[in-house]
Amino acid sequence: MIKFELTSEKEMLGLGAMLACFLRGEGVIHLSGGLGAGKTTLCRGILRAMGHLGAVKSPTFTLVEPYQISGSEVYHFDLYRLADPSELDYIGIDEYFGKNKLCLIEWPEIAIGYLPQHDLDITIDVLVEKRIIEVRSNSRSGEKICTQLIELDESA
Repeated sequence: MIKFELTSEKEMLGLGAMLACFLRGEGVIHLSGGLGAGKTTLCRGILRAMGHLGAVKSPTFTLVEPYQISGSEVYHFDLYRLADPSELDYIGIDEYFGKNKLCLIEWPEIAIGYLPQHDLDITIDVLVEKRIIEVRSNSRSGEKICTQLIELDESA
C-alpha cells in the first residue's frame, strides 16, 4: 500500500497521470470515497494522460462512459445510483473487461460479487483541505504498479 497527501486538483490530476503511465491502458481499478472526494478528478487525470482531450464527466446517470484512446478501450463506471447490483447483468457487464481494456469503477462496494477481479483499490478520504489517497494492490499487476509508485515517490 502507498499513501499520498494531496492538497489541490492539480495534484490529483498529476496522480492520475502517474497511474496512467503504469496502467498502460489495461486493468480494473476500484475507486472509493465519499461524494466530492475526487474520484472523477483522478479518472480525468488518467484519461487526459492517455490522450483524451474532451470533457470527462461523472457517469452517475449513464452508469458507464466509454472512451477509445490510443488503442485501448476505457470504461469509466459510476455505480452510485445502482439500485441493485444484478442490474449490471442487463448492461452486459462482463463485456467491458479484458485485454486492452481499462475499467475505472467508482463506488465498487455497491456491486460486490458482480465485478471481476480488480488490480487496484484506491480510497480517497477528505480531511479539511487535503485528500488522503491510499492505493492498494489486489493482483500481481497491481503489485507492480504499487512498486513503481513507491519507487517514483522515493525518487521525488
